[in-house]
Amino acid sequence: MTWRATVLTLFPEMFPGPLGLSLAGKALGDGKWALQTSDIRDFATDKHRSVDDTPAGGGAGMVMRADIAAAAIDAGRADAAPGTPAIYLSPRGAPLTQARAHELAQGPGVLLLCGRFEGVDQRVLEARDIEEISIGDYVLSGGELAAQVLIDAVVRLLPGVAGNEGSLTEESFAAGLLEYPHYTKPREWEGRAIPEVLLSGDHEKIAEWRRKQAEALTKARRPDLWAKRGKSQS
Repeated sequence: MTWRATVLTLFPEMFPGPLGLSLAGKALGDGKWALQTSDIRDFATDKHRSVDDTPAGGGAGMVMRADIAAAAIDAGRADAAPGTPAIYLSPRGAPLTQARAHELAQGPGVLLLCGRFEGVDQRVLEARDIEEISIGDYVLSGGELAAQVLIDAVVRLLPGVAGNEGSLTEESFAAGLLEYPHYTKPREWEGRAIPEVLLSGDHEKIAEWRRKQAEALTKARRPDLWAKRGKSQS
């Protein structure tokens, strides 16, 4: 079964966007994954194709209506493979992690709801058991870019997409660490030389150097990851 991303959006023209290029784009063209977009406005019930209304209790902005969002979600689910998770891209969601990307890559695909305005009526998220995922502690104009980030993170993990499958086991977060630094030719550049150990041919020493570099970087830049790693090894 081909892994498929179904995107519910007010701007289907934003897809595939960057997903049509590089690894993801080649894999899409080769049929290693599939992309389907659904225009939420197609489920509007008035001639103006309205999908939002003023927030209950007052306040700025508009909110996507529960009935319209639900109709789009139900249609998407009816056409998706059984067990496909439905996800709402939201800054208040659980952080997207490499571990979650791996889990999603093992399944049949994803159904992604892209919000706009001030968000989506909470009732539809509860009634349709929608998982909320965030790609970071900041706010975007809508969920489309976040959906593309999630899809790219998952697609590159699908079998046959990455040119070198082995590289996936050494990159950042694969072992709870940030990735070690990389170097290539020229041997010296602007007075900066490649660390001698990488030119030694001693694979054991190289592996040890890379591990220590990864640990040092993680400690310095992501103490939260380092703390989690310590707990998992205790």
